[in-house]
Amino acid sequence: MAALRLFTLGPVAPLLRAQPAGAGAGAGRRWARALRRSPVRVLPPCKEQKAAAPSGRRPAEPKGSRPGPVPVPQQSSAGPGLRYEKAAPGDRTLGKVVTIAKSKKFRDQHGKILLEGQRLIKDALEAGAVPQTLFFSTVGHLKELPEEKLNKATLIKVKFEDIKNWSDLIAPQGLIGIFSRPDHAKMTYPALQLRNSLPLALICDNLRDPGNLGTILRSAAGAGCSKVLLTKGCVDPWEPKVLRAGMGAHFRLPIIASLEWESISNYLPENTRVYVADNRNPRTQDEREDLSGKASSYGWISRPYNLKAQMSREDLDFDSESEEEEGQQRTDEACLRELDAQCYHENWTRAPAAVVIGGETHGLSTEALQLADSTGGKRLIIPVVPGVDSLNSAMAASILLFEGRRQLQSREKQESKRKIPALG
Repeated sequence: MAALRLFTLGPVAPLLRAQPAGAGAGAGRRWARALRRSPVRVLPPCKEQKAAAPSGRRPAEPKGSRPGPVPVPQQSSAGPGLRYEKAAPGDRTLGKVVTIAKSKKFRDQHGKILLEGQRLIKDALEAGAVPQTLFFSTVGHLKELPEEKLNKATLIKVKFEDIKNWSDLIAPQGLIGIFSRPDHAKMTYPALQLRNSLPLALICDNLRDPGNLGTILRSAAGAGCSKVLLTKGCVDPWEPKVLRAGMGAHFRLPIIASLEWESISNYLPENTRVYVADNRNPRTQDEREDLSGKASSYGWISRPYNLKAQMSREDLDFDSESEEEEGQQRTDEACLRELDAQCYHENWTRAPAAVVIGGETHGLSTEALQLADSTGGKRLIIPVVPGVDSLNSAMAASILLFEGRRQLQSREKQESKRKIPALG
């Protein structure tokens, strides 16, 4: 048998991987390495290996390295099953990727969304959203996320300064992810949220402000809505500003966007009554008196009188467009007159219900009024002090949704009390 070559290390502390059988105490300062299914090879220290190794040959692994294949350059390990890449210093390509991922065009064409922050990304992963690429500044961020959800994602470690430059937040957390756009039918929503869900849906009509929509989604999740439906014309619910204002609501209840009014009823239970939000009380206010053009005239409320219609006829161009607008106005007025009104705190949740909230720029559409009329719904009046402008659309939605929750829970308790004597 070939003799075993030994390299004496002198004063350097020994790093013994595998010691040959029968080695005595005097061999304590010897370097050795055992390879499975091959003769034992004794290697010198790392510095000596690099100096003596021929060109193109990989030096021996240093102590503490993981067994198995050597990782690709610029790659590291974040745990037993996670490996990540380190971004090269001064790499501007990644910054361009993040910037592009924020655009609606990118979201629509590639079906991707951008999420930022530990809590939002964790909620997305737990709900079943599929991550594509994750940028992080410290390995600790990954350890707080479910590891099994990250196995197929590309993990890239970057400097915090880079994330700070990419982020829209004042105080970024050092974690940004690009995900596939979630499909509400494939999501797994929290069990606690589902147990507290009520037969109450929200329909958003022409909501264009990202902050308002995000706040409304957060209120809808808090009130226990079963789903949120967004008609065409609403802001994209996956826009970064909406996501930040939503505070994780996107991953707590189904959000279905870009719907035509003709298909809204397909997403509602049978016998659902549709109600529309309003702050104009015909009992106490002359609907013609407010022509200020403020939100109370062109807000989320119903608007039977268009400011343009109050202008003198000689100031209007009687072309086909103006005639179409006037015809639309007359249709709105007819729908509004046919739709009964009641105060929001009166009983209105006698059946599965849906509430329509309009945007602050364009207000409620004719389709919303027609849908409410066809289902036996009403206008829900939120009275405000005379002379005070109308409520913000997010505030109005919150008032109506939580009042609906109160009424549904109260009715459920009353029905439970009736069943107990009957069982006895």
